[in-house]
Amino acid sequence: MKLSIIIPVYRVAATLDRCLESVVSQSFADFEVLLVDDGSPDDCPQRCDRWAESDDRISVIHQPNGGLSKARNTGLDAARGDYVTFIDSDDYIAPGTLEAVMADTAESDADMTEYPMSLHHGARHQSQLSFSTRTYGNPGDYWTDTKAYLHTYACNKVFRRTLFDGIRFPEGRVFEDTYTLPRLLKHARRVATTRRGLYYYCWNPQGITATASGNELRQLLDAHLAAGMPMDDRYYMHLVNIQTDVCEMTGDAPKLPYRRVKPVGSVRQKLKAITLNIFGINNLCKISRILHHFKKPSRS
Repeated sequence: MKLSIIIPVYRVAATLDRCLESVVSQSFADFEVLLVDDGSPDDCPQRCDRWAESDDRISVIHQPNGGLSKARNTGLDAARGDYVTFIDSDDYIAPGTLEAVMADTAESDADMTEYPMSLHHGARHQSQLSFSTRTYGNPGDYWTDTKAYLHTYACNKVFRRTLFDGIRFPEGRVFEDTYTLPRLLKHARRVATTRRGLYYYCWNPQGITATASGNELRQLLDAHLAAGMPMDDRYYMHLVNIQTDVCEMTGDAPKLPYRRVKPVGSVRQKLKAITLNIFGINNLCKISRILHHFKKPSRS
């Protein structure tokens, strides 16, 4: 079997059928689907069972609720394919995606291939994450060239299953993909991107990226600091943005080590970089906290 498709299922009765229809209708057919029912309290368990009865490529694992990482790890433990991919059950993929991505993966002999994504699909601010077709012999170059730190999603990627030997998603944490992808890249020999295929990442206004608290952003920053990936000025300024948000929301002292950077990006980002270079990371966070205080709406 070539590909294992792991789909965690929890409270997605409105979107599960759309997700699975997009998978079973693919022109590429050498796959298994592992539906991991993570103790869903709606009728998703029954829906999963019906899908398994209708297509022998689909199997269902029912388990008590343990969260997204636990569900993905359960799928990894059961996967039999040479490669593995993840699809969230409120998302879906475009026709022909698997055939194109698997062909490009075979041609490049990549340990991981990333393909395009429609970000926040269905929202007013949706955008397209696109790539050129390219193979990287150094995964660190992929990390900086594609700004992979901005799209560490487990979805929209196909992985050689052996990359996960000894690696699982961290349970009990948010932003679990940001913890996991750098660890996988450190074991990869070759990483590819392709312009073909499309993953529809549907907007969820209640999702973690839209509602993250200070503590959750602290976990995101910790994941990046633990990643040990190559860091250019653009990546560093991305971490500065997270660090200032954490300081504003929690009052924490900054963890991010200070370094001087070349001002790049928007006018706002250039001003932040200049302020960083003049005053340092500690004072930048203090300034951000002061500005955040004055931006708070009045409760009177």
